[in-house]
Amino acid sequence: MLVDKDWLWKEFAAQGYICDRQLITTVYLALRLEKPLLITGAPGVGKTEIAKVLSRCFRTNLIRLQCYEGLDENKALYEWNYQKQLLRIQLSENSEKEQLDEDTLFSSDYLLERPLLQAIRGDKKQVLLIDEIDKTDEEFEAFLFEVLSDFQVSIPEMGTITAKEIPIVVLTSNGERELSDGLKRRCIFLYIDYPSVEKELQIINSRVPEAGEKLSQEVALAMSFIRREVELKKTPAIAETIDWVRALMALDADRLSPEVIADTETVIFKDQDDVVNFEKQVGPEGLYRYVRQCSEL
Repeated sequence: MLVDKDWLWKEFAAQGYICDRQLITTVYLALRLEKPLLITGAPGVGKTEIAKVLSRCFRTNLIRLQCYEGLDENKALYEWNYQKQLLRIQLSENSEKEQLDEDTLFSSDYLLERPLLQAIRGDKKQVLLIDEIDKTDEEFEAFLFEVLSDFQVSIPEMGTITAKEIPIVVLTSNGERELSDGLKRRCIFLYIDYPSVEKELQIINSRVPEAGEKLSQEVALAMSFIRREVELKKTPAIAETIDWVRALMALDADRLSPEVIADTETVIFKDQDDVVNFEKQVGPEGLYRYVRQCSEL
């Protein structure tokens, strides 16, 4: 695929995805080399969003395979439409003219395409998102090797199907388990960390441009402090940052205060234990003092 890196950077920016040089270079190399892009990092740092942005950049379909424990080949690749096959058999038995053979029953007319096969059989280049691959087992990873290496799949009844257009493949992992070396070798690797204060401020300005400068800056400082200093079960992600800014605006707050922080804690934290931990370790007063101190520097 002929892709210009500067064009890619501009497209990401146009889609509101704030990224640095290393990220855009890694994505660019995965596209040029036509290799899968394996993105790791904590939940909510923007891994899945990259696949969505790529589908919009190239004006193509996003095909998503959401992984889960127990996901098998049939659910990911294809299944036969047994009800339709049975109905066809019944109609054939009631007809004296029609002779039904196995090739007819196991043809494309009776094939239920799942995400992997949809991406391979597509007439145009599409984006295939294999989301949270770390939730599957090693057997499923091994099955993916053929797909990711040669972009082809084998169907016993139909033979080997090779991709007409190699899809753009994005895999994400939250790090719940170690992925196999075989999978890693087939991919270009990208790690995304929580954003710096400066980058989070850019994200807020991009997603919620109507927010005031002071409010946006204080929220970025507060979120950075919470992630770094408070022990939590679930660290708040970028989505919580955006939700918090919007919640504060709904309350007509143009700056943070101990009272407004206390009123909106449950927008930031998604677990009652984390609310308690925040109150014990820092609290609204402590967070407010930190933000004010940083803002005055």
